[in-house]
Amino acid sequence: MILIADGGSTKADWIAINLDKTEAFRVRTLGLNPAVVAAEELNNRIINMFQLIKVKAEVTEIYFYGAGCGTPKPAKILEDVLQSIFVNAKVYVAEDMLAAVYAATGTDPALVCILGTGSNSCFFDGKNVQMNTPSLGYILMDEASGNYFGKVLLRAYYYNRMPAKLAEKFEAEFNLDADFIKKNLYREANPNMYLASFAKFMFDFKDDPYIHKIIRNGFKEFFEYRVLPFNKTAETPLYFIGSIAFYFRDILEEVAIRYDLKVTDVIQRPIDNLLAHHRNLML
Repeated sequence: MILIADGGSTKADWIAINLDKTEAFRVRTLGLNPAVVAAEELNNRIINMFQLIKVKAEVTEIYFYGAGCGTPKPAKILEDVLQSIFVNAKVYVAEDMLAAVYAATGTDPALVCILGTGSNSCFFDGKNVQMNTPSLGYILMDEASGNYFGKVLLRAYYYNRMPAKLAEKFEAEFNLDADFIKKNLYREANPNMYLASFAKFMFDFKDDPYIHKIIRNGFKEFFEYRVLPFNKTAETPLYFIGSIAFYFRDILEEVAIRYDLKVTDVIQRPIDNLLAHHRNLML
């Protein structure tokens, strides 16, 4: 049996396929970002999923593509955790950017971007993934991501920049006690996922001029830092992966046009396309 996983900071989608290419099952665990989640907790999030543990002896290969796996140290942490559980498997861990490429374009050159809990981008030349700059994560980078917008909303609320009617609705939806927020940001696991939870507020109010402006400005920042430096034209296909891109596609396309670029497609969840890619690789 082969396990394929697309792991973000918020969630990880898993598909198990038999050697005859048939799908055995699919499950979702909590996020497995080894850059922000301790090894013990990574282990717990996997072993608490019964469907995965039930087949652990049968798994011969694992292909895990995840947020936080773009540098050697965290990738090795997750690899070791997976290897300790699935003892009969060859474990392959790669960054989620590679999964995005496989899901979006396969073997054709394209710009591929992720806009989910975090954000990233690359140019795929048909063989190699070219990164403009390594991602330093949610504190310094992650423009236009869920956690980015969460920070923008919290700052706007606390600095009294959010319109009064929106602020009332924001208060009704979230616990905005300062001590509670600081506890989740500085003492709990997954602060990036916690910040991203506030971004769901924008889904219901994206047509509000104030929220629309926040989203548009975030996308402009993403393009300026993460897309334009590749110096590509509208002739280059441009793909986006993730829920932020999916739910705000109309605004994303507006911003792309501003920079003389065109969004080719937006994929909310890449796991099905990733499955097709791996089936094509199987003998």
